[in-house]
Amino acid sequence: MKNLKITVNGVAYDVQVEEVGGDTAPAAPKAPAAPAAPAAPAAPAAPKTPAAGETVNSPMPGTVLDVQIKPGDYVHAGETLLVLEAMKMENAIAAPKDGKIVEVYVIKGQTVESGTALVTLG
Repeated sequence: MKNLKITVNGVAYDVQVEEVGGDTAPAAPKAPAAPAAPAAPAAPAAPKTPAAGETVNSPMPGTVLDVQIKPGDYVHAGETLLVLEAMKMENAIAAPKDGKIVEVYVIKGQTVESGTALVTLG
């Protein structure tokens, strides 16, 4: 067993790692180390801060099936921005108003939660 110190997102953790499949002799047992802090769940990547304009949020949790716009595109109210699959149904997410796409926060295949920022219209 090897004792290692690993830092994740600025939090240090003391962990023990066992090497398997090696041809080395087992190491002599060491005195028990101080109990390590419980591993925190992996924090999701920090979401981007929405740009200035009107942000279109996901109305439900689901998976992005198709993104039909890109930054710089001009869209009209009611035009489909992207398609979101939720409960085996495809839902077209439409532009709430006319405007220019400032930022797209999601990609095809990404899973989103209800309220996740999808697009910002300027």
